[in-house]
Amino acid sequence: MILVGLTGGLATGKSTVARLFQDCGAVVLDADVLARQVVAPGTPAWKAIVRAFGAGVLRPDRTIDRARLGALVFRHRAKLKTLNAIVHPRVAREQARLTREITRKDPKAVVIYDVPLLFEAGVDKRVDRVIVVSAGRETQVERLMSRNGFTRAEALRRIRAQAPLQDKRQRADYVLDGDQPLAQLRADVRRTFEELGRLGTAAHRRRGRP
Repeated sequence: MILVGLTGGLATGKSTVARLFQDCGAVVLDADVLARQVVAPGTPAWKAIVRAFGAGVLRPDRTIDRARLGALVFRHRAKLKTLNAIVHPRVAREQARLTREITRKDPKAVVIYDVPLLFEAGVDKRVDRVIVVSAGRETQVERLMSRNGFTRAEALRRIRAQAPLQDKRQRADYVLDGDQPLAQLRADVRRTFEELGRLGTAAHRRRGRP
């Protein structure tokens, strides 16, 4: 099994790349999905968030209003740090559990762990390879304004809350261009997937397994 961290900037095309890897046969774990699960009503993380930010971040059904919470924490780095300290460790434990299950079923699996804050949360230290999906700043802003209904100022604030894309590219094992046409991106993903598969198989053999 090879565990690959997939990250990028906001609206760079990371979700599209994750789907393309899945089409190739990779198993994709989504940190955002895991984060929603660990903050379900009544969980320890949910209780910690309510204590830290108040009941105003809840919807009528008691689930976390992610848009409201996001608007709050992305304006204050200290509050964002508090939220991350609540959520990230619990997401990490769930990811590790799922990865063990996948490995038991298929020891040669290519597991893509889709993590928006991979470097910020230190996840890069727990994966075998890192893929960064990159795109131009204007592409990011336009996509966020169109997709999320953000103002330009809000889009830029969200982008700047993450580590600079240039720094992420420098720390990556693979960089995929989210600005390019889908057909070319699909070909790049396929080529990367095949290389990762070979790396995983080689590691499996070094451990003396068939």
